[in-house]
Amino acid sequence: MESCFKTYDVRGVVPDELNPSIAYRIARATIQILGAKSVVVGHDIRLSGRSLAEAIFRACKEEGAISTFIGECGTEEVYFANFHLNADAGIMITASHNPAQYNGLKIVGKDCVPLSSATIEEIARRTDSIELDSDDISGVPDKEESLRQTYKSFLLSQIKSTQLSSMKVVANPGNGGAGAIIDLLRDSLPFEFIVINSEPDGTFPNGVPNPLLPENREDTGKAVVENGASFGIAWDGDFDRCFFFDEKGSYVEGYYVVSILAAFLLRQSPREAVIYEPRLMWDTVDTLTSLNGKAKISQTGHAFFKQAMRDNNAIYGGEISAHHYFRSFRYCDNGTLPWLIIGAILSETNCSLSGLIHEHRERFPCCDEQNFTIEEPLAAISKIERLYKGECKEIDRTDGLSMSFEDWRFNVRCSNTEPLVRLNLETRGNKTLLKTKLQELRSILSGFEA
Repeated sequence: MESCFKTYDVRGVVPDELNPSIAYRIARATIQILGAKSVVVGHDIRLSGRSLAEAIFRACKEEGAISTFIGECGTEEVYFANFHLNADAGIMITASHNPAQYNGLKIVGKDCVPLSSATIEEIARRTDSIELDSDDISGVPDKEESLRQTYKSFLLSQIKSTQLSSMKVVANPGNGGAGAIIDLLRDSLPFEFIVINSEPDGTFPNGVPNPLLPENREDTGKAVVENGASFGIAWDGDFDRCFFFDEKGSYVEGYYVVSILAAFLLRQSPREAVIYEPRLMWDTVDTLTSLNGKAKISQTGHAFFKQAMRDNNAIYGGEISAHHYFRSFRYCDNGTLPWLIIGAILSETNCSLSGLIHEHRERFPCCDEQNFTIEEPLAAISKIERLYKGECKEIDRTDGLSMSFEDWRFNVRCSNTEPLVRLNLETRGNKTLLKTKLQELRSILSGFEA
């Protein structure tokens, strides 16, 4: 079984773990298992994207599936093409926020249904049995189609663009692909965009586009302040996640963005279901309860979230990692709709982004997710449970271990994609307690680090 297979998708170093021959075999196995007769293919700005796409075109031809190539794009564009064209499968070639030497495949079935872990495992097993018929496995697509204008119409239909106010917005694609969407929408919005690191470049000359890392936030925050912008946006490489900065240049935690977006959508459509995750949740649940929304918990991860979205016909779902899911987008994550909605909220309320976030931060302060490389993660988690069980009011195991107390709670879990233990912690309005408990838990977990 190839080492590039992960829980949710395919990802590995090029060419050792992922190359055209491996992509060819994975595509053939996928088409066989899904019974796909039509496949949409796109790739991000990584240098190996085109060669992997050509191998997938060849696989489609040999399996009798019609391939439609939408070119260099973002993951959300493959999702859109998948359901707009009613394709049986969609393959996005991307490694998201991984370093430049990586690439990967994000695969969905008909109507953008994500593949289960069992299906991924079945594809991995089938891949092992597929042999190459030729040294030359490059191919050409059956169709090449640009859906950008159609996608533009869809995006603008999700907001009332005529009610948007004029404002400055800093946009930082991080040399990924999001600049194309800014260019697409620029003339239809009353925003003045200040774009930095705009040139798509698969070598990532300004660092890997991953604004979750604190060291990758300075450029955006600085540009917001220097230009007097109302807010800033930054994306990862395939721009399925977007990150926000307020008018002061301060990073806005994805946790609070979930509440802001959920509140906006629930005011438009009351009593709808919203999906949240257990890593950080008190602020989200409090917001949903106050608006009579139906709060539904899900395990972290896009496959789990999309299934929970479908099961509950949820209007929206949000992860603290900046994945935002929308019913209007076939329950998929989208990195453009969130910032359009934030623009609409600021226009509607005439409030600053820092003002919108302030109350949430004060009521439920939290810390950045803490990551620990631990050889025996279950042993570390078990020790934490033993130490805190006596004073704990509630334990939840939806995803990892969540323990809630009178004025604070935490979640500790193993990463699904990396050899890490992740810690999140929040309190009820007590920043001193947050600092104290964070130091306690860090000390325990650090003792298990490799």
